[in-house]
Amino acid sequence: MIRWVVLCCLLATSAGAQARFDPERSDIRDGWRSVQIVLGLSDIVPYRIFTLDDPRRLVLDFQGLDSGGINAQAINTARRVTDIRFGPYRPGWTRMVLDLSEPLTLAKAEMTRDAQGARLTLRLARTTADDFAAAAGAPPDPGWDAFSDAALRGLDQRGNGAFIVVLDPGHGGVDPGAERNGITEAHLMLEFAAEIAGQLRAQDGVAVVMTREADVFVPLFTRMSIARRARADLFISLHADALEQDDAWGASVYTLSEDSDDIAVERLVERHERGDLLAGVDLSVTDDRVTGVLMDLARQTTSPRAATFADQVIAQMQAQGVRLNAKPRRMGRFSVLLAADFPSVLIEAGFLSNTQDRQILTDPQSRARLVTAIAAAVAQYRSDMP
Repeated sequence: MIRWVVLCCLLATSAGAQARFDPERSDIRDGWRSVQIVLGLSDIVPYRIFTLDDPRRLVLDFQGLDSGGINAQAINTARRVTDIRFGPYRPGWTRMVLDLSEPLTLAKAEMTRDAQGARLTLRLARTTADDFAAAAGAPPDPGWDAFSDAALRGLDQRGNGAFIVVLDPGHGGVDPGAERNGITEAHLMLEFAAEIAGQLRAQDGVAVVMTREADVFVPLFTRMSIARRARADLFISLHADALEQDDAWGASVYTLSEDSDDIAVERLVERHERGDLLAGVDLSVTDDRVTGVLMDLARQTTSPRAATFADQVIAQMQAQGVRLNAKPRRMGRFSVLLAADFPSVLIEAGFLSNTQDRQILTDPQSRARLVTAIAAAVAQYRSDMP
């Protein structure tokens, strides 16, 4: 039984160059009691393959493969593959995630050269649910620790008593978040975070850490690990939702709620947190890491501080004339708010599904009011600290 395949090709593309995915030479289709997958590449690259259960997924990781502008779903005609996602995973790696409608085992995996570059050929064969579950699981992946190291590189102000703000641009990489009119939440929040970081770094005694500074995927547990390793004084997660209708609008600020009977908030949490699922994260492992580290810690100090900061953000937004939601102060059970060792808030900057919000969020000058309000709230919070 194949648990995972990890292949480091000695004849891979030269250092510094990136191979390209060729949809014209690629095909995913049903076979007899199987799924046949052929992926055309411009060159041989290192790759690895594994399956994940609950829900069933096949995950392919490629090192040094350009993921730009590819619609992987367009090559799929297999009924047993219900959805495909393809995009940056972490620096240097691209991930493809295939949702499976039934248990399938990896029966063949072969990368070969051909006249146009290289070809990866896979065959998935039917198996039992029990055997699929037994074989599922991701290979060891120490890369997230290295990614945390990169995020903290240069953070030497702590010894000087700096106030550490961790900015968390939501989504990224293979998880673009909300999308409207060619605008993705992941890209927009990265720009937004960079603008906030610029104003915060101009404040005396403030140091800023970003959970990501590029279009890469960062799991929820890694975002929190970065904040913890930075010894954050404040954690700010940034998002911009989208709904089917455009009648929801305006900015809002969330703090942690242990229990919520607000259906709209619960759906928002699901939309923001399905990124780990969509990106092919092994939730059977990360759930334990998140809850084991973040839960059952005393919040008697950090929860009131988070609430204070959230109120200050709303007040500063009002002072700056920011377009606010009808209920700007909210609570929800977001994973990025579960930490007990530092106060954390989640800011919904607006709705990409609303025309006016979208215009505000995509224009740096219009966005400046939000940036100024958040920076002013940080300054007020620091000055009010005992």
